[in-house]
Amino acid sequence: MSTASSAPAPAPTGGTAPTGTPGRLPPAFDPRHAPLVGVDAHLPAVPLAWQTEAALRQRFAAAVQWEPELRREPRFSDRPPTQAAVLLPLVLREELTVLLTERTTHLSTHSGQVAFPGGKRDPEDVDAVATALREAHEEVGLNAAYVQVLGCLPVYATGTGFQVTPVVALVDPAAPLRPNPYEVADIFEVPLRFVLDPAHHERHSYEWNGMQREWFAMPYQNGARQHYIWGATAGMLRNFYRFMQVPLA
Repeated sequence: MSTASSAPAPAPTGGTAPTGTPGRLPPAFDPRHAPLVGVDAHLPAVPLAWQTEAALRQRFAAAVQWEPELRREPRFSDRPPTQAAVLLPLVLREELTVLLTERTTHLSTHSGQVAFPGGKRDPEDVDAVATALREAHEEVGLNAAYVQVLGCLPVYATGTGFQVTPVVALVDPAAPLRPNPYEVADIFEVPLRFVLDPAHHERHSYEWNGMQREWFAMPYQNGARQHYIWGATAGMLRNFYRFMQVPLA
C-alpha cells in the first residue's frame, strides 16, 4: 500500500452495494468520515497563467508528453467492460471554472455523488466526443453549439467496469442549462484554480472486508454548502492536474 507521502491507488467510487461484496465499500459508507491519509500541499499548484483559454488551447495543440497518475480502480463488478465518456467542461468566465453535477439520490449507481456530465457510449455515437456531448445535452441541457472540444485525457477504468474517456472542452458561460430532474439534483461550478492546486487534494484510506482502499477527495466549500468531490471524478481531475502541470517546451 501507499504511504502518506506517495500517490494512492485508485478506489471504488462508492454507491450502494450488498454487504460483503469483495472490493466494494459498505452500504452505509460515507466517504467524508474515512480516515485522512494526507493532503498534497507539498506539490506545486498549476500557475494561473497556464489556466487561461489561450494557454489551454496551446497545451492541447502541443501534444504534451505526460503520464496519468491514475488509470484504473480495483474491479468489484463482473460486468463486461463498457465504453463511456464524460465531459470535463471548463466554463469561460473571467477565471475559468469546472462545471459539475450532483446526481439524484435514487439512481442505482453513484447516487448523490458529484460527477461530470456523461455516461455509456450508445451504438450511434461515432466516438467518445459524441458520447460526452450527447450525455451532457441529456443530463444538463448543454447544447453542443456552446462547446469547443480541446481534446481527450487517457481512459480511466472504474471499479464498475466502465472505460471512461474524459473529454475536455471550453463552454460558453451564456449556455442555457436545463438539468434532467431524474438524473441531476444540482449543477454547480468550482474554480479551476481550486482543482489545480494539490493543497485541496486529500487522500483517504478505508479497510473493508480485509481490503484496503484509497482515493482522492477535493471537498469544495461554497458558502454554507460543501460539494464533496471524490472517487472517479476526483481521480480524473487529479489526472487533469498532472496534465496541466507539465511545462510546455
